[in-house]
Amino acid sequence: MKRQFDDNLYQFDRPQSSYWEATAPAAALDVSAIMRDDSCEVAIIGGGYTGLSAALHLARDFQADVRVLEAGHIGWGASGRNGGFCCTGGTGVHGQDLVRLVGLDAVREYYKAQLAAVELVRQIAADEHIDYQAQGDAEVVVAHTARAFKRMHADHELMTRHLGLQAELISAGECRERYYDCTENFGALVNRPAFGLHPLRYCRGLAAAASRHGARVHAQSRVIEWSRSSDGRHRLVTRSGTLTARKVIFCSNGFIQEDLHAEFFGRAMPVISAIIATRPLRPEELAAQHWRTENPAINSRHVLNYFRLLPDQRFLFGGRGSTNGSPDNEQRTYADMERRFRAIWPAWSEVEFEYRWHGLICMTASLCPTIGQLAADNSVYFGFGYHGNGVNTATWTGQQLANWIGTGREPKELPAIVRGLSRRYPLPGLRQTYLRFGIFLARQLDRIG
Repeated sequence: MKRQFDDNLYQFDRPQSSYWEATAPAAALDVSAIMRDDSCEVAIIGGGYTGLSAALHLARDFQADVRVLEAGHIGWGASGRNGGFCCTGGTGVHGQDLVRLVGLDAVREYYKAQLAAVELVRQIAADEHIDYQAQGDAEVVVAHTARAFKRMHADHELMTRHLGLQAELISAGECRERYYDCTENFGALVNRPAFGLHPLRYCRGLAAAASRHGARVHAQSRVIEWSRSSDGRHRLVTRSGTLTARKVIFCSNGFIQEDLHAEFFGRAMPVISAIIATRPLRPEELAAQHWRTENPAINSRHVLNYFRLLPDQRFLFGGRGSTNGSPDNEQRTYADMERRFRAIWPAWSEVEFEYRWHGLICMTASLCPTIGQLAADNSVYFGFGYHGNGVNTATWTGQQLANWIGTGREPKELPAIVRGLSRRYPLPGLRQTYLRFGIFLARQLDRIG
């Protein structure tokens, strides 16, 4: 089956040349490919945050016989490529619009789960001794125009008065004095809890923890065929071995293999996200833009940028990538991002970039995560669609799926707006057309503020 993007994005045997790959120590555990026919109770397709969290919780809390099948190396996908933001979010809908769509009670329930998800990442890291280089204590959302800052007043009221979230509205001057300054600073909304982390260290830490508690993790084990045997077991075939299991968790997110199971076709919209990172910035360069924070930050654009200062004083800058992922388009995306970076922080116009990489986030037609159990086959569970906010949402999803399987009951903590399989996109073959039109429309909205 033809994938949605250029083959350049699906080189499972090749790591991205990212800052994270360059600075994460190799995991000291056996994650060799599955090399023979074997069996287990629960098989997990996808070795990112969702799959590894599910494996950890199943093995540690329920002593389940569980195996993870990952197409690349551990952290090959979005779990090892993202910007390292651990914060509330996870939907593709603005908070006020989400309230209009599903109601205040449903949104309040969802954000309660999001807060628990942020704290779950901290708790796992503490319990399992994962050195994930946590930074900061908030997310700074900076208004890129005066009109955008006016809209933030309503966001602030919704968050603090109705959703029980911690949020602080600050002026452009306060943002400059406390955090940083740039050409697009018209005030900011400061959200807590949130922090930055090293995403690949965290991912490999989850793999090590899951293995330590008895789960088996297999890298370089892309599933190429999924069928059912006569006794009802699932049969997952890779190029080097076969795994049979009573239950399956499907959680490959943006790199979804939707051809493996008919129920998952057309449910996801992968979107390319690209990141560049500078050389280490000198103290006088940071002072020139009044940069004085380790908090991760984003701007208020519809086609947003996200950015943060890393522990070694490099600066990470991310945003939406190309719409096809080919090598030529990839390079054009990086060049466009560098121009955008220099326009926002003119004092850094001569700063060199040393790392460039890209990957896929995952959207759904409901614009919310999709988590659950197939109605047509209650031995298949799934979790994906984190809309660029997977660090905490995926970790929490893995825990919920593990609890569901371990107890045999749907978790009561699962918010209504994420339950069940998201509807299919209409005419799924046109998803790239929808994506290009959506990005074009969002950019037009950004131009008018």
